[in-house]
Amino acid sequence: MARPGYRRAVSRSLPVAARTVEEHRAAVLSGVVAGPVEERAVPDALGLVLAEDVASAVDLPAFDNSAMDGYALHADDLHADDPAAAVPVTLRVVDDVPAGGVPRAALVAGTASRVMTGAPVPEGTGAVVPVEQTDAGTERVRVDVLPRPAAHVRRRGEDVRTGAVVLTAGTVVTPAVVGLLSGVGRAAVRVHRPPRVVVLSTGAELIPAGQPLGPAQIHDANGPMLAAAVRRAGGVAVTAPVVADRPGALLAALEPHLGDADLVLTSAGVSEGAYDVVKADLAGAGVTFVRVAMQPGKPQGHGVLGPRGVPVVTLPGNPASAFVSFHVFVRPLLRRLLGLPDGPGPVVRAALAEPLTSPAGRRQLLRARLEPAAAGGTPTVRLVGGPGSHLLGALALSDALAVVPEDVTALPAGALVDVLLTEGDPR
Repeated sequence: MARPGYRRAVSRSLPVAARTVEEHRAAVLSGVVAGPVEERAVPDALGLVLAEDVASAVDLPAFDNSAMDGYALHADDLHADDPAAAVPVTLRVVDDVPAGGVPRAALVAGTASRVMTGAPVPEGTGAVVPVEQTDAGTERVRVDVLPRPAAHVRRRGEDVRTGAVVLTAGTVVTPAVVGLLSGVGRAAVRVHRPPRVVVLSTGAELIPAGQPLGPAQIHDANGPMLAAAVRRAGGVAVTAPVVADRPGALLAALEPHLGDADLVLTSAGVSEGAYDVVKADLAGAGVTFVRVAMQPGKPQGHGVLGPRGVPVVTLPGNPASAFVSFHVFVRPLLRRLLGLPDGPGPVVRAALAEPLTSPAGRRQLLRARLEPAAAGGTPTVRLVGGPGSHLLGALALSDALAVVPEDVTALPAGALVDVLLTEGDPR
């Protein structure tokens, strides 16, 4: 019997024919565009996605400079026709140029200028000889090995020319990109703002970790897990308090967040239970509930809420189901909000370590660990734990999902399957 005043979930909101995984992913992504653009200081843009092309304001290098601690030699002293016959040669040292210094005059034949790594080389330099190939003299220097022409000289603009586009919109700002942006003179850059995601668990039985459990109560694992997955994917997670199975409680809990959220993510309450609060509260508020031909994660929901049309994705309540659903449907959505291509994530081909069976008509996404290949070989994927969607211990041991297509019912050990990676940088 349903609780007084509670709207029982109705099966007619679930269509008879299940959606494919691709159909549901397309529905979840429908109408979603890259998030707003903001300007950030370059160091603060780490991990975000450029919303503009970046052209260099300077040449890199900005001037001809030495790649070694050594001596700049005039082109006429290199004896390119037979350098071995010309050594050792002694030259007068006319200048000493540290990094940040400026040469006093152009170099002439018969002289050398001592230069440090990164220091400008004087006009007329044909090459730099490393100090190790000299006697390191300060007034006169004996050169024991003559360098080839242009050796150890970095020419102005050989890396980047002024005005050249060095980065395009859609590039993820990595530490190396931070270095390039700073090197070409950019102090700030326009990026897509990281999406703000409200994560909310439902269920009267849920108690936050760290608090004592009463009879028939469990700690909320989904909320912290999904919030961590959001952060790993580049979003900003806002964890709302657990919502009990009470009519109107979910909408009331979400109302304060709809003014600034970019996505609402719930777990549990989307199936056929009498107290499925998510389905009961949201079915009439712009959210569609469906079956998807996958396991785990068959019951799903998606739609928009509030006057801003905030996207909402409702995931099933079993931890493995919620985790798998996040990687298949939510991670692509977050990637689109971040300004990235919206694929589900990196997929590799690997050989099964053991045989398996699979029910027809549903795509299996099995918790697994990917084992690296020997040199020139194929990676191996090993299943972790049983099929139960409640198994948190097995979930924690996995780093990938082995994908078994809907039309495959059995595979032998060694068969190749697609493997969706769930760990590592998802971008």
